[in-house]
Amino acid sequence: MLPSAIEPMLPQNSPRLDDLVVRLAQAAAALGASVHPLTARPLVNLLRQVNSSYSNLIEGHRTQLADIARAVRADYSADPAKRALQRESAAHIEVERLIDKRLENEPDLDICTADFLCWIHRRFYEGLPEEFLRVESPSGRTRTVVPGELRDEEVTVGQHLAPPPATLPSFLARFHEAYSPEGLTSYRKIVAAAASHHRLLWVHPFLDGNGRVARLFTHAYLQRAKVGGLGLWSASRGLARRRDRYREMLAVADGARQGDLDGRGPLSDRGLARFCEFFLETAIDQVDFMRASLRLETLEAEIDAYFVNRGRQEGLDLKMRPLLREVFLRGEVARGEVPRICGMAERTARRSLGVLLEQGLLWSETDRGPLRLGFPTKVVSYWLPQLTEE
Repeated sequence: MLPSAIEPMLPQNSPRLDDLVVRLAQAAAALGASVHPLTARPLVNLLRQVNSSYSNLIEGHRTQLADIARAVRADYSADPAKRALQRESAAHIEVERLIDKRLENEPDLDICTADFLCWIHRRFYEGLPEEFLRVESPSGRTRTVVPGELRDEEVTVGQHLAPPPATLPSFLARFHEAYSPEGLTSYRKIVAAAASHHRLLWVHPFLDGNGRVARLFTHAYLQRAKVGGLGLWSASRGLARRRDRYREMLAVADGARQGDLDGRGPLSDRGLARFCEFFLETAIDQVDFMRASLRLETLEAEIDAYFVNRGRQEGLDLKMRPLLREVFLRGEVARGEVPRICGMAERTARRSLGVLLEQGLLWSETDRGPLRLGFPTKVVSYWLPQLTEE
């Protein structure tokens, strides 16, 4: 099988994509501008946990957010099955964090190379329990996944026969050539983020974990394409919520060319366009959802409800609510401003502030440093109630 079997790499005939690209770029820019970067930082840490839960769900693994939060603290369950799922989530969170760190520290990082894809696979599988490394191969043998290594046997995914193992380097070279962001316009980068997601799954380079690698790779690609919105939205959530449609559209893009009006490659141009449209529609929906959830009036109302419903049980002072609003808007607030903002005596303000810090609703890098908004896992169902709904 020759690398030309994967063509077309980008859809050539989809007028709808123009509109979807513009809408996603505008929505992501608006989301990124709506939250102070200092406020976004702890929120992104929380969203990584949510992202891992949805990525697990696509694989058929249901993991509770509270269990994921404990895994982040290396507090694992005594139950072997639950502990294995916790380690799976912790591995996803760690790799996503490492991807973000590399993108920040390595501006010239080429994310479409086989080396980068293998790095994602290796870092993810190195964090998994041994039972997750054992898979039954298409030949019926039980195989052990080697982290970071390309598969060495043929596989069939649904109706699709993936490229033979010996051809994987040439297919991945074509993947790199077509999708490397450095060679694409801003418009094409966004389309490529969608197209490359499917084509990577089509190549199916690893014995197992291709879906995981594809979603983590797509996270990196969206950041590089400048539509990541500071990391405040996730494609995984949208794909998990529409997973039956997601699988259907992946199969559509697997299809062979249908006649002279369906592009020039062996694969259907129309099928790839339909998948890209689905992917970008899903992305726009997720960006719009997060933007609505993080509007000041929306979040302020949810924080107020949390104080009213949980205040007595958590020992919270209702007068501290304006402080959280100010911190959300400004990113950080000096401790000396707390009495004025809350209309409280200094001693009372200091005592009430201590409770907020203890609860993780606010945090500070030092004992006297400025205050920043925290997003502990326990507030998700109150502050962002729709975030974990399936």
